[in-house]
This record gives sequence, structure tokens and C-alpha cells, in this order.
Amino acid sequence: MLLRTKLFGQTYEFPDLRVLMGKANEEKSGDRLAGVAAETTAERAAARFVLAEVPLSALRANPAVPYDQDEVTRVVDDAVNETIYGEIKGWTVGELREWLLADTTTSEMIRRISGGLTAEMIAAVTKLMSNLDLIYAANKMRVTAHCANTIGQAGTLSSRLQPNHPTDSPEGIRASLYEGLAYGAGDSVIGINPADDSYGSVARLLEMTYGVIRTWEIPTQNCVLAHVTTQMKCLQAGAPVGLVFQSLCGSQQGNDSFGISVGLLDEAYALAKKYCVPAGPNYMYFETGQGSALSAGAHHGWDQLTLEARNYGLARRYSPFQVNTVVGFIGPEYLADARQIQRAGLEDHFMGKLAGVPMGCDACYTNHARADQNAIENLAVLLTAAGCNYFMAVPMGDDAMLSYQCTSYHDTPTLRQLFKLRPAPEFEAWLEGLGLMRAGVLTAQAGDPTFFLQR
Repeated sequence: MLLRTKLFGQTYEFPDLRVLMGKANEEKSGDRLAGVAAETTAERAAARFVLAEVPLSALRANPAVPYDQDEVTRVVDDAVNETIYGEIKGWTVGELREWLLADTTTSEMIRRISGGLTAEMIAAVTKLMSNLDLIYAANKMRVTAHCANTIGQAGTLSSRLQPNHPTDSPEGIRASLYEGLAYGAGDSVIGINPADDSYGSVARLLEMTYGVIRTWEIPTQNCVLAHVTTQMKCLQAGAPVGLVFQSLCGSQQGNDSFGISVGLLDEAYALAKKYCVPAGPNYMYFETGQGSALSAGAHHGWDQLTLEARNYGLARRYSPFQVNTVVGFIGPEYLADARQIQRAGLEDHFMGKLAGVPMGCDACYTNHARADQNAIENLAVLLTAAGCNYFMAVPMGDDAMLSYQCTSYHDTPTLRQLFKLRPAPEFEAWLEGLGLMRAGVLTAQAGDPTFFLQR
């Protein structure tokens, strides 16, 4: 395949799709670190001109890692609906972009076509999108899921209540949990990142959070974000698990570094369907983020956006309740500043939705990145306009255990009011019954954690 164009009197030629895909990316410090970034704006534009003419069939034929060498590639390729693929394999990447943005293209049409797409196709079309394109196209796509409640419906915006504690103190977590509930947070999940990954500690936190859910009859689910093997022990021992969590990487080598495999995830999924407390049928929770494969030396020479798209192809196998890009958490080596973090958040949300998974975003940054709280609030506004399913809810937007900056308990209620959105319907009814919400707006009683000390 000849990958060449002439622009402004200069000829640009790219030796293969790997190089072309890297050069077509928006500027990312991680791609620069990996040696795959465009050297100039003109080279980036030239790469996009060429990429727009590449047929989708060529991208399926040239995955980031060969089929016989990588189980993530096999999961993604084996899941392709061959009938749908046959209808679109002759499209170019540019034609796919135009189809996605057309006024006549509906959410249902996109959901069907996604069954014929591989991760590399999704990554390629993302590279041709402006930020506004990513917002507009993602807003068309509604991906819902149900565990104890329903996430992702039109007109809703949910939040993960994240009451982390540096020592996993049940009392400290419970106090933070009550404050978050008082702000109407927690309809996607009550999810704790444990400082201690041991079975005993994780089981204790599961029991505590489920006790709060049961006492107050909260229509939500709990999760302790330990390694999946620890959660599997908890399931087998009868601990009350709502969602089963695991971080993903876009290559088999990267997942090896996480201590997971497709076979292990298959086993965890089977246990979740057998032992999780809620009705389901969606029980899995995955987190991703651009740069994870590169940080593990497992990117196989490809750009970080393409490896991120492969995460969503893997996640789709398990019909997850939610998938979350922790977009600014991995650090400035991969996303250097607010502009790069914002771009990556919009890319990841769009790619996940196009892959057919329910997407949220941890709009966040670490303190050594060139970003601030205003930048993260900007990203949250953009993603809300794009139809993001949920955000994090952290006390004061400052995670005391993970030491990073994030969205706060009151940010999601503010975004709901700004965009005229509501919590998950079951959760809103619960808030209304307690007197914490009326007509989708928090009442004067909201925000006071002592409300939950009355029983």
C-alpha cells in the first residue's frame, strides 16, 4: 500500500500503517516519548490526508500486534460481525468519519456498525476528528447497562462515589461515604481504591459498604478496586460484591504486567455472574488510560491512542456495567498538560462509546502535570456535552489516598443542573424519598453527612 501525499510542495511518505497512525495523532508527550509523533504540524496534516483514504479492510489486516502473537488482537478480531464488516470493509476512514457525523446517522445505526469495527478502525477515525467532532458524535451514542440500577440513559449523569482513605479506615471511609451520598453521589458505584490489597481488608470494606447500602436501601452497587484475583477470592468466600473491577491494557504483554489474562478475566466474569449481589446482568468495571501500554513497554511501537482503543475492544467481551478512562492519572510523561489531557478524555470517551461500552471519565490530573482544577472542570463540561455516563466524586476533589486531583462531590450535581440532567432513575427516586432531591435538584438538606447518622 502506497502511503504518500504531497502537501505545500513537499512529498510525505509513510512506510507503514504503524508510522502513519502515530504521525496522524494530536500532539501527545507519550507519542513523543515513544518516537512515533509527527515532527511538524504539516507532517501531522499530511498523515491525516493519507489516513483518510485508507480502507477499513487494511486496518483489520494490520492490527497493532499480529493475531497469532496477541490474545487482545484475537478477542477483538474474533468478535467482529462478519456480515456487518462485509458491508463496510470498503469504506475509507474518511468515509466512516463523514458517516458518523451525518445528521441522518442515529445511535441505533452506529451501535449496529460498531459490531463490524476493530479497535484499529476506531482509533483511525478518532485521529481525523476535531474536539467538536468527538463531542457531537459521542453525544449521539447511548450505551446503557444495568446492575442494581441503570446507567447511561438519555437525560442522566451519574457519579462514582470514591471515599478513599490512606489507611482504609472503615470509620473514615464511612464518614466520607455519608457526605457523598448527601450530595447525591454514588449512583454509578460506591467504589473504594484500597490501600491494602489483602483479602481480609478488601472483604471488610465490601461488608461495610454493603451494610450501608442495605441499611439505607440504596439502589446502587459497591466495589473495592483490588486486583481481580483478590475480588475473586471474596466472591468465592461469600463477600457481598456488587461490581468486579480490573484495569486493562491494550496488549497481551501489557496485561501480563498487570497480572491478568483473557482466561483469568473470563473466570472472573463467570464468578461475577454467579455470585455478585445485584440482579445484573452487567457486573464488570474496567479502568483504562492512554499511556498504560507504553509505561509497561508493551506498546509494540504503536501510538498510545491505538493501544487505548484496543482496551475497549477487550472490555466489550465482558458486557461491562461501566468503563472509566482515568485520563490524567498516569502523568505528564504521557499527557503533558491540560490541552493533551482534555483531548485524550474526549478521544477515549468517543472510542469507548463507538466500541459499544458504557463510558465514564475520571477527569483528573496529577500535581506534576501542567494542569489545574479549572482545566479539569472544563473537561467535565465538554464530556457532559458529549453524553458521558458518569464522573468521579471525591471529597473536595482531592483524593487522600491516591494523591491526585479530581472532580468533587458537588461537581456532578452542578453539571446536572447546568445541562438539565438527572441521576440514574432508581437513585433519583431514592433521593426524592429521603428528601435530599426535588425535581432533579438537591434540597436544603443535601450536603450534610449527619443526615445519615439518624439511624
